[in-house]
Amino acid sequence: MTRTVYVTGIDRGDGRQVVDLGVMELLTRHVDRVGVFRPLMHEDGPDRLYELLRARYRLSQPADTVYGLGYHEAASVQAERGTEELVSRLVDRFHRVAPEYEAMLVLGTDYADTNLPAELALNARLANELGASVLGVVGGQGQTAESVRAEVHNAYAAFESLGCDVVAMVANRIAPADRQEVSAGLAPRLPVPCYVLPEDASLSAPTVQQVAHALGAEVVLGHPAGLARDARDFVFGGAMLPTFLSALTEGCLVVTPGDRADLIIGALAAHAAGTPPIAGILLTLGQRPAADVMTLASRLAPGTPVLSVPGLSFPTAGQLFALEGKLNASSPRKVETALGLFERHVDTAELTDRVSVARSSRVTPMMFEHSLVERSRASRRRIVLPEGSEERVLRAADVLLRRDVCDLVLLGGEDAVRRRALELNIELDGAQLVDPQNSPLRERFAEEYARLRAHRGMTEELAYDVVADPNYFGTLMVREGLADGMVSGAMHSTAATIRPAFEVIRTAEGAEIVSSVFFMCLADRVLVYGDCAVNPDPNAEQLADIAVRSAETATTFGVEPRIAMLSYSTGTSGSGAEVDKVRRATELVRERCPELLVEGPIQYDAAVDAAVARTKLPDSEVAGRATVLIFPDLNTGNNTYKAVQRSAGAVAVGPVLQGLRKPVNDLSRGALVQDIVNTVAITAVQAQDGSSTHQKEPRQ
Repeated sequence: MTRTVYVTGIDRGDGRQVVDLGVMELLTRHVDRVGVFRPLMHEDGPDRLYELLRARYRLSQPADTVYGLGYHEAASVQAERGTEELVSRLVDRFHRVAPEYEAMLVLGTDYADTNLPAELALNARLANELGASVLGVVGGQGQTAESVRAEVHNAYAAFESLGCDVVAMVANRIAPADRQEVSAGLAPRLPVPCYVLPEDASLSAPTVQQVAHALGAEVVLGHPAGLARDARDFVFGGAMLPTFLSALTEGCLVVTPGDRADLIIGALAAHAAGTPPIAGILLTLGQRPAADVMTLASRLAPGTPVLSVPGLSFPTAGQLFALEGKLNASSPRKVETALGLFERHVDTAELTDRVSVARSSRVTPMMFEHSLVERSRASRRRIVLPEGSEERVLRAADVLLRRDVCDLVLLGGEDAVRRRALELNIELDGAQLVDPQNSPLRERFAEEYARLRAHRGMTEELAYDVVADPNYFGTLMVREGLADGMVSGAMHSTAATIRPAFEVIRTAEGAEIVSSVFFMCLADRVLVYGDCAVNPDPNAEQLADIAVRSAETATTFGVEPRIAMLSYSTGTSGSGAEVDKVRRATELVRERCPELLVEGPIQYDAAVDAAVARTKLPDSEVAGRATVLIFPDLNTGNNTYKAVQRSAGAVAVGPVLQGLRKPVNDLSRGALVQDIVNTVAITAVQAQDGSSTHQKEPRQ
């Protein structure tokens, strides 16, 4: 039976999109097929929220099944044929699509120019007819704590009196100073949980792109990344430069006539110095500065947007103050902020239990990615990123910080890192910035590295230069307990990333070798491939160790291990040194870990295809359903993972190193931002899981 959650408010302006997004995130963590239904929609343009959900959660649901009726048509049906006919039509349209999905998210009406009487009662009636649990949302912007408590209580009473199954209430957009008071006052008054979400100014602030669109402005200067900045305030230029500079606020959009070159250059110079960083500049009156001024402007603050509108400053101000930020597919930073807000203030485990969403038996790629973030957040770890000024690393750091995934240390020159973050409109609040060249830790690390490598002739003088390298410095931070794990490789080779780990962290007790796996996220499942990155030609003992370690890694990340020891022949059909190596490795795995399901030698098709398995190994518990695939050598493994990645459109997460005392992981130099986010989350989970094996090596 499809489980349905109906998210509805009681008035406009409640910021409900944050809750809609959070509930969708929660549902997709637990089930594979989640559908969306909006009973009533506005006909004046694309549905921003649905487009966001479709893009972020890779929804394949046909667009014509998402909506019931337009508001105007619904109002006509209700006026001419009554509420029963309207409800009947909407319920019918819902039931045409719901059976295709394990869970449905229903987006209630928005109370904005709907021309529908008794809208709350209509939402309650629809929820009942759809068999949905209700999550009620009450907006508290501009209200006192007392009035918010009263409104939430009254809303709950209204939904309950109309027969709704209310699983929880949400008080949203509450003044941060009032959040605790509102929460404490509601707990004893409601029989269901009430989650209180504070107002976040960055969510209600329009982006510069949204300002440009609303005003029909021309983008004179700037980079697309700059257009994504939030305009948190508006500062109107009219005063002399010293007075004007003192009025600037962080994240403000400067509005000034186009002939005030002094204010334009002054604002951009202040931005370049970070005192304070601005969102951009909006020129009015249709005037532009001279060419030499524009050239200087582009060099002072590259990427900072400069817009131009033909109107006067006063009417432009009226349009600006009417704007409010919106969540949509083109504002990923707002989306991450919204999800971080929801997850910090909502007990997602409790809410999941209350809506009775049973976790799917399959692990899909999206569920795998969600679980990484969920688990890493549950017990925060500190991860060091040596490539602190690299754009993709900074963008990943922005996501990780907004989602509260882990604590971060970024290595690099502090001024360079902050300047690059400023250019990319990235906030690094909460991240620790460390410059290996100037850090007081450098001497301590040099002494430790010289001790560790003394048998290789290393001196403290030489070590002082070695440990200034960000990868060595980051690895030593992990060794010394100043970070729990490290992720590098976006700009460095695999050797440059993992050599310091071999020298400084070394292999865990009982590990034969350090090896790696890739998590291969296919369309309908997650497979574990090992070893595709480290060991060129492992012998039978090493291959067995790779298999056991890969099974442990799979278990850690929620993939039930069924091990296929791959070869060019299956069972007893072939012979030769390479087949014998795989056969011997399989025997060793069975001896070391008799509880593991392992099959080998076995060909790839027999390992993953049930039809082939029935022919070649009909009695095997692994054939046709293998989840951990162990390749006989690096040449086979590396080529296979890349072939599957490109030809099947799989997402390859890794390489994830295994067998080290503490977690250090390598990135592909072509890694995308999401790849980096996933790898950092994996590293954080490894640090949680390895409390007994990821220990600092004792001094000798």
